[in-house]
Amino acid sequence: MVEFEVLVLPGANPSGVAMTRDILSVAASAARRLALPIPTFGFFSVDGGAVALQGGMQIDTRRLPQRRRATGSVLLIPGLWVQNRHELAAQIVKEPCQQAIEAIGAHVRRGGMVTATCSAVFLLHAAGVLDGRAATTTWWLAPALSAVAAKTRVEAQRVLCADGPVITAGAPMAQSDVLLYLLRVRHGAALADQVARLLLLQERTEQTSFVMPGLIAVGNPLIGALTQRIEAALPEVPSVSQLAKEQHMSERTLARKVTRASGMSPVALIQSIRLQRARQLLQSSRKSIEQIAHAVGYRDATALRRLVAKTVGLTPNALRRQRRLST
Repeated sequence: MVEFEVLVLPGANPSGVAMTRDILSVAASAARRLALPIPTFGFFSVDGGAVALQGGMQIDTRRLPQRRRATGSVLLIPGLWVQNRHELAAQIVKEPCQQAIEAIGAHVRRGGMVTATCSAVFLLHAAGVLDGRAATTTWWLAPALSAVAAKTRVEAQRVLCADGPVITAGAPMAQSDVLLYLLRVRHGAALADQVARLLLLQERTEQTSFVMPGLIAVGNPLIGALTQRIEAALPEVPSVSQLAKEQHMSERTLARKVTRASGMSPVALIQSIRLQRARQLLQSSRKSIEQIAHAVGYRDATALRRLVAKTVGLTPNALRRQRRLST
């Protein structure tokens, strides 16, 4: 039995596919050196043969077995390359995706684990395996997932959600977080840590630092109004109750509408706007950390340092140096 079955769909993001191959190849080599059980993997498709990835690349695959007994394997689905929700909707109705949706549902029903990254999370929803579970996806598709997956608790701020046999993750590069998580859970911390060090990978917990509220606001009057209101108020930070009153609705209604539109709670939306402003000031001004903290509504720099470290994985000064090195 192959432990990790990578289901590749036409038009898949090549970086997600290549990353999966590289990380699992390194994991197999590292396991041999450490005298640990070796993770096995293979690349599959609904029909087998060469599968065209986005951008003209292709990968050889085996046909995914259609009838199997209870399995302990993990089915991994890298994300499709799409630029908006309309392209995603057009992809999902195509025959390869429809067959993949059937395979996903059958795999979970037989006791298997399934993972999906970015746009591929929508295939899990179509297969019905997200119902009653927490899930995430790339932050800019989270509003679309919230809109269609009423039975799913969309947690857009998280890079990775593991709920029972279902694992979901954010943008294509979050495939590395999925694989490190799987290696840690199934093969132990020693192997996962070794792979992370060899490939300079870092496990992340939140994607709040990558969110651009202005992009989510496009096409959504409520999010647009809230974003403008919060940005204009800084360094004063309006409360959720105040925002709800200004929008002539209850806090519960505001929370429901914001979560449906953005995949975030009102508090998380406020936090992401403050963080976005702080990053802009760190990377484009000479203000001190204390001045920036006050500019985004914190009483002292300690709270800002903690927030940046938690969401970005760097100190404010390191983030500022990183920007200078890239220019």
